[in-house]
Amino acid sequence: MSVNSDQFRDVMGRFATGVTVVTTVNQGRLDGFTASSFSSVSLDPPLVLVCIGKDATCHDAFSNSGCFAINILSAEQAGLSVRFSSDVGDRFDSVAHKPWVTGAPILEGALAAIDCKLHALYEGGDHSILVGRVERLDPIREDAEPLIYYRGAYRSIS
Repeated sequence: MSVNSDQFRDVMGRFATGVTVVTTVNQGRLDGFTASSFSSVSLDPPLVLVCIGKDATCHDAFSNSGCFAINILSAEQAGLSVRFSSDVGDRFDSVAHKPWVTGAPILEGALAAIDCKLHALYEGGDHSILVGRVERLDPIREDAEPLIYYRGAYRSIS
């Protein structure tokens, strides 16, 4: 049996995921994208992974920067998710952020953030798999619910 991309997308969309904005700084330029394909990999050493489409306008920035940060979004941040998944001009315009260890932007108001140095880059079909070694991580907000993505729409737990 052959699997087509529509079937694959439909079935994978039935897996509820959290929503992140992944950020980097490359040659002084900030970049970022929205991702739900994020996972922990290892406790020792602490590693995480995120997948980025090879056709993404920021693919090269992430491949070459040597660092990235995972910003886990709260339910109130659906607008940030949309912003970082679209081709608006400067995605960081009017978005409060600060650098941590690697210099990758940490977004204000995120539930938590994970600052990483690029550990490995793997081919994954039409995506690249970025594996990051965690340099710093912190919960930022205890008072908010996570943003959830399920069957093509944003959801919340409550």
